[in-house]
Amino acid sequence: MNAAQNGPAAKVAVSEPPQLLRALGWWQATAIVMGIMIGTGIFIVPAEITRSLGTREAALSVWAVTGLLSLFGALSFGELAAMMPQAGGQYVYLREAYGPLVGYLCGWSFFVAAQTGGISVLAVGFAEYVNQFLPLTPWEQKAVAAASIAALTAINYLGVREGGAVQSILTGLKVGAMGALILLGYVLVRGLPGGPSALAVHTGERFVASFGVAMVGAFWAYEGWNTSTFVAGEVKRPERNLPLALILGTTAVTVLYIALNLVYYHVLPMDQVARSTRVGADAAVSIFGHTGAYLVSLLIIISTLGSLNGSILAAPRVYYAMAKDGLFFRWCARVHPRFHTPHVALIVQGVWAMVIVAAGTYEQLFTYAIFAAFVFYALTALAVVVLRRTRPDAPRPYRVFGYPYVPMVFVLGSACFLVNTLIEEPVEAGFGAIMLGVGVPVYWFWKRRAVPKTISASSLP
Repeated sequence: MNAAQNGPAAKVAVSEPPQLLRALGWWQATAIVMGIMIGTGIFIVPAEITRSLGTREAALSVWAVTGLLSLFGALSFGELAAMMPQAGGQYVYLREAYGPLVGYLCGWSFFVAAQTGGISVLAVGFAEYVNQFLPLTPWEQKAVAAASIAALTAINYLGVREGGAVQSILTGLKVGAMGALILLGYVLVRGLPGGPSALAVHTGERFVASFGVAMVGAFWAYEGWNTSTFVAGEVKRPERNLPLALILGTTAVTVLYIALNLVYYHVLPMDQVARSTRVGADAAVSIFGHTGAYLVSLLIIISTLGSLNGSILAAPRVYYAMAKDGLFFRWCARVHPRFHTPHVALIVQGVWAMVIVAAGTYEQLFTYAIFAAFVFYALTALAVVVLRRTRPDAPRPYRVFGYPYVPMVFVLGSACFLVNTLIEEPVEAGFGAIMLGVGVPVYWFWKRRAVPKTISASSLP
């Protein structure tokens, strides 16, 4: 009698709460990498870089150097992703290598500015390009931006498969369109004769400083390859597919960016590239005529939506992991019983991003967060070395090629970038540092509220 009564009750008592599903394959993971990286930057930033350096060769070298450094970072993150394939990605790696405070500060910067600010920038950019087809007032543009955040949040609320499918479609469309633009730029336009440029060309120390400043814009265009690690807990065969997605996605974007820059210089004079506010649209006008500007605007709308969807899909997994550790609102650790998504974290992120859109502070927040983001990029790559020493026997299905040189080159490159930013843009760097400093007392607030538990060293096999 007791056994009969206790059997069903015992099953109910020990039934596990809903979990995240491993539903993303290698292409969906790669689409997240590429889709988030390719936003609006490649259609705007080349003008600033050309203006800063004055020569085509120097400008292209910026894209090559930043692309190579991004690839070295992706290779380093790949080892950590295969080693610890859990939701939260970079947050988890920092927590395990340096302790919960460093991991928390990374997640804090993501929530306050880096990810939510980036989502807001993308949503506002989407609305601005919609305005090219459907004239909107400033408040209507904000409403469209907020609506895009709400709609994509709703899709990702319904399941990671649904979010991954949308990501695959949008990434495929924009990569195909960029490939067509590159091909037709050479087929339809004979090219311009090389001639002297009226742009100032820097030499010596000034060139080094200008090169470093130009890298800020290029890194912004490459930003986002790390975000795929946030969904590590939902990738099939993560020990294989996560490193593969990081390497393939980052390499493909680097090739696309350099090829697209070559097209800009092929169809436009150097002086026009440097003066342009929308170099991608100007290049398309040279290739297709006046309809080219509308075609590029449509491409940017698709590109922005792909980047926006990928960010909305991935980032809540960080807040979910923080909440599981007791370092964020507990209800953000909930997983929807039907859709198996961190639905509360998705909603919290969406609401905060829409508040940032309404307040109009998205550009400032995102600019300040870039400095903090590179602090954590460098620390995460260095974590490869740290964990090789502190956890030498931990399973590593993928080991970074060229260890320890590849991660250390990325760390040193990031350090040079940070020093140059401190010198050339001290206000932005200062606000980024202040943002991290504010996160320390917030961490101790959550730490005191958390149920005592061991946070670090718990996730490795």
